[in-house]
Amino acid sequence: MIPKIMIILGSGSDIAIAEKSIDILEKLEIPYSLKIASAHRTPNLIREIVKQGTDAGIEVFIGIAGLAAHLPGVIAAYTPRPVIGVPVDVKTGGVDALQSIVQMPYPSPIATVGIDRGDNAAILAAQFIALYDEEIRQKIINLRKEYAEKVKRSNEEIIQKIDKKFIQNDFLRIKDLEIKKHIIEEDESCSKNKDAEVVIIVGRQTDMATAKKVSVILDRLKISHDTKVVCPIRSNRKFTNYVKCMKNAKIFIGISSNSSQVTGGIVGLTDRPVIGVPCTNENGDDYILTTVSMPPGVPVATVGINNGKNAAVLAGEILSINNPDIVELLDKLKDKKINL
Repeated sequence: MIPKIMIILGSGSDIAIAEKSIDILEKLEIPYSLKIASAHRTPNLIREIVKQGTDAGIEVFIGIAGLAAHLPGVIAAYTPRPVIGVPVDVKTGGVDALQSIVQMPYPSPIATVGIDRGDNAAILAAQFIALYDEEIRQKIINLRKEYAEKVKRSNEEIIQKIDKKFIQNDFLRIKDLEIKKHIIEEDESCSKNKDAEVVIIVGRQTDMATAKKVSVILDRLKISHDTKVVCPIRSNRKFTNYVKCMKNAKIFIGISSNSSQVTGGIVGLTDRPVIGVPCTNENGDDYILTTVSMPPGVPVATVGINNGKNAAVLAGEILSINNPDIVELLDKLKDKKINL
């Protein structure tokens, strides 16, 4: 059996983080391979593992590393397949590894997840593969339901057991609460292209410059896309309608500054992969941590600050898993044969 996913650890000490990925892939019944190779101490080994793995049919790579954390970037140098990076907390809370992995130069994106989030890396890898495998997609949907049910059960297992004088435990008791389904109001979606493969959602008008960078690269890769400026906080109904209306989309790209609510809003509404582009605001503040540090079950494939071009390349790499034409275009782009 040819594995679909390869997990590479920069050190044997990272195995505890890899086990989080392993548990998810075992649950989803997705074949995978596990290797240990150092970007600095065994560079030739990395090259051969990645090249031969790609040729054999690996569809997604997961690189797990701490400290300087150059491993995911080195993996990306030898494959056209999407690479997911998992920063590990060894020193400085793992922020050193996070910055090293996520801030990749164009056109070499790493789909970065939160620090120590091996579980989210596996879910993200499964989402990539699920774009053309309906059986895996249904398993992901069921897994997400399990995460949701766990949250709901906490109300009975934790809250209901609190015995205080003024707490009203039976007020809007969760187990008895009716959850109404959202009704799509398609006339409010205002989408120009409902059949777009990639949907770009921008949190505010000032972030449109980054969105335009995404559009330029997607056009070069001949990937259909639609763009909308809508904030999940200020226009929640329109935001939800738009995401739900774009049911043919394979990938969502969220672009936002000021706490990065866009990506968090998208992942709650779709099982498709979500790419996050954190932006800087007018004060120079960036929102990389609020984009990448997602809880278990809802990963965001985060790229570097303001790096819309890398978001588009990552979308192309994901779609290229089942589309050799995009692989060819990506090769030309990466070799700078296309005049950008």
